[in-house]
Amino acid sequence: MIQDIPKVNQSIITKVFPPRKPAAHKNDFGHLLVIGGSKLYTGSPILNALAAYKTGTDLVTIVAPKRTADTAAAFSPDLITYPVEGDFFTPAHLDKVFELIQGKTAVVIGSGIGRRRETLTFVQEILARQTLPIVIDADAIYGLVGQHSLVKEKKFVLTPHAYEFQILTEAIPPAGLEERIELVKKWSVELTSTILLKGSQDIISDGQETMINETGNPFMTVGGSGDTLAGIYGGLLAQGVDEFDAGCAAAFINGAAGDLAAAQLGPGMLATDLLNFIPQVIMETLIS
Repeated sequence: MIQDIPKVNQSIITKVFPPRKPAAHKNDFGHLLVIGGSKLYTGSPILNALAAYKTGTDLVTIVAPKRTADTAAAFSPDLITYPVEGDFFTPAHLDKVFELIQGKTAVVIGSGIGRRRETLTFVQEILARQTLPIVIDADAIYGLVGQHSLVKEKKFVLTPHAYEFQILTEAIPPAGLEERIELVKKWSVELTSTILLKGSQDIISDGQETMINETGNPFMTVGGSGDTLAGIYGGLLAQGVDEFDAGCAAAFINGAAGDLAAAQLGPGMLATDLLNFIPQVIMETLIS
């Protein structure tokens, strides 16, 4: 019954943000690698990275085609960037990306990369050869079509919206929430992965546990709010939070930050506005 499905609340923040020890030092709270961007989409990995930083990740590195990497470097001095030649990722970039993955604690892949065949082949090779926690977002989900074995028995998480879920599973998410929940649970079991199905009510399931998130609002249809979600999720994974709790917290924080931004800006809010409210959402709980 739907009333038996728990809803994410502020307690998830206390759970995933334990007090920091006075002797903490750099790298204790993770190093995230963002693999994203293309000639066409330069902003997505920037939003990933800044959202992860705002969530407390110590270090974030962006590897991206040159135009995106240069844009990111100019956008913020906080961002570490590594450019690769060309307009899109291809298998020719695999050696360099695998080199950069060394020493990282989590990965976000997919935001803004596009769906060219050679780019999706690049994604498939990354997933086939990695065991780190990875957020598979946006265009990277298309690389899993007919390739479900790439995610099984690994610490990968998927963050599709309804259409991406349909592309991945060939199953249309039903309108009814109870049926939608059952479908997400079924595919979480099938893929042995945590799925965060984005929507007006986010559904997070690892097949064993399932929760609903109700933060967020219709103004978050603006481009980039999914990129901030993926960045928060990746940042929490990089800090060592498990896949299910990180998904619940990411959905709650992203939606609550969007609610604060919308309260001030309404239909004029941008994803970059949402970023500024992430620390407020976290701290309002931790100091209460």
